[in-house]
Amino acid sequence: MIKVKKPEHYGLRSIIQALFVVVGSVITAYGLESVLIPNQVSDGGVTGLSIVGSQLFGLPLGFWIAVLNIPFVILGYYQIGRRFAALSVLGIMSLGISTSLMDHVPTIIEGDALLVTVVGGIIIGVGIGMALRNGGALDGIDMLAVLLSRKLPFATSDLILFLNVFVFIIVSTVFGLTGAIMSAIAYFIASKVIHIMEVGLSGSKAYKIMTDEPEGMVEEIRIRLGRTATYRVVQGGFTNENFMEITCIIHRLEDSKMKEIIRDVDRNAFVAVYDVAEIKKGNLKRGSEAAKKKKERQLL
Repeated sequence: MIKVKKPEHYGLRSIIQALFVVVGSVITAYGLESVLIPNQVSDGGVTGLSIVGSQLFGLPLGFWIAVLNIPFVILGYYQIGRRFAALSVLGIMSLGISTSLMDHVPTIIEGDALLVTVVGGIIIGVGIGMALRNGGALDGIDMLAVLLSRKLPFATSDLILFLNVFVFIIVSTVFGLTGAIMSAIAYFIASKVIHIMEVGLSGSKAYKIMTDEPEGMVEEIRIRLGRTATYRVVQGGFTNENFMEITCIIHRLEDSKMKEIIRDVDRNAFVAVYDVAEIKKGNLKRGSEAAKKKKERQLL
């Protein structure tokens, strides 16, 4: 059996990730205690159910967050992995402790429904997104949705939305219909912020293009965008025909220009576009810059 040696910085990276998970949980707790809960607004998922339990039975919010997330942490351990479960336990414990310590923190916004939902959603979105980006989770309902998606013919995002419908129905019994609607809006804003935290404001896009004009397409991308691209032969599973598949990564701001190039070169091209969260082992530089760097290295 071959043993893979872990890099020396592996332990330091794990500590940094754990630290960011804790910071994310503290930020989330602050958003809950200083904005949402004082204005009778809840969060979605297990945290939303924990807020309801705290309001109904008088027990601390941190207690409910810890107890209700136990089955989901166990689920995450078996379905996703030990590391994810460990970071999630750390995040959930930090969230529970932070909400208890911030129980009497001053409310920063009161009364204005629009500001409450927007500011509250942004704060908890930043906190949850920071935890997710570093390998942990602060809420167990996402793990449940992943498991159900393997058993049912529905996407994970659809199941998360479906499960949260029941959460907000339960929330309405405590905070009323208005509170439930505001909670849903805050949760929607938080989900968008989480997406930004994971992908980034200036994220990139990956284009996969199947075309009969691969050389012309790559050349136009190089000339008009200054980007490099790769292409390879792929075979259709039904027709058994061979196609050329081009792969190119661009900045989001170049998206409309890329679509224009595809229309001009091959209107019948099959195109798939993906969001790129992170790029490693290379630079997203323009083709001319990359070629210049390569020549400099060769001269050295």
